[in-house]
Amino acid sequence: MDVTERLIQRAQKSQHGFLDIQKAANEVVDEQPVEDSLRIAKQLFTSEIYQARSLATFIFGRLAANSNETIGFLKRRVSQDNDWRVQEILAKAFDRYCADVGYEQALPVIREWLADSSPNVRRAVTEGLRIWTGRPFFNDHPEVAILLLSQLRNDESEYVRKSVGNALRDISKKHKELVEIELHQWDITDRKIKQTYKLASKFIQNKGAG
Repeated sequence: MDVTERLIQRAQKSQHGFLDIQKAANEVVDEQPVEDSLRIAKQLFTSEIYQARSLATFIFGRLAANSNETIGFLKRRVSQDNDWRVQEILAKAFDRYCADVGYEQALPVIREWLADSSPNVRRAVTEGLRIWTGRPFFNDHPEVAILLLSQLRNDESEYVRKSVGNALRDISKKHKELVEIELHQWDITDRKIKQTYKLASKFIQNKGAG
């Protein structure tokens, strides 16, 4: 039995949660040369078993900071996976990429992904970086996080809008006034914007319209 088959069998045992899958991914990256880790991840991602593809996605996340090919694979291929659990790991993998390169240094890629045509790519950012202001750079510049998120307030995807609203709600716990100022600029006669607004304003008192 080769290493890929052993990893698939191990991953299949994880029916609830992903901690052991993440541990297995870390072991692959820590113990294998980069080229072998990437080859293993690509083999795993061809599996019909979602746990194996989740494992592959964790590995891609570990490798992405040092590989344009890998961050591109996450964006083009992993984002197209139909299993919602793989999409949750994609969000974690993108956050790992940002942490490894530095959140400020990752801003061009963050903006690129937020502008992508795929809702899964956009949500990987909005969800992956939560709580945004708990991350370096955004902790010191909450206004940047608020602006980036607010640009998706009327996103075509409800899936993305919910993530945006919840992320802004998180930020409002510590930065109520900043979020409130942003929300007051929104046109909540727009149905999509109003949905995001309701989520984002949950912890803001005297929120006015809505």
